[in-house]
Amino acid sequence: MNAVPDPMKTNMSADRAQTLAVQALSFLAQDAELLPRFLSLTGIQPGDIRTAAREPGFLAGVLQFYLAHEPTLMHFCEATGTNPTEVQRALHTLPGGDEAWDRQI
Repeated sequence: MNAVPDPMKTNMSADRAQTLAVQALSFLAQDAELLPRFLSLTGIQPGDIRTAAREPGFLAGVLQFYLAHEPTLMHFCEATGTNPTEVQRALHTLPGGDEAWDRQI
């Protein structure tokens, strides 16, 4: 009998993970309700988002924001046609989103 592969353990390319995270950031930036909540939770000022986005771990933080609140995650996934497991896989592919990477610091 062939085992069904676990979608969480299937590798995702770094480019695909980054593309998904940038898409999530763009979606967040265009949402009048999500953006203020994200800024409040992160402490980032609106004018500092572009600078913050260049920092390692920022895009992982964007995905963590979605994953921390299921209604927000589902809103993004339904609007973009993204499978929620893809968001989780992307998080673990990005710097700052992998628990093993976090333990190295």
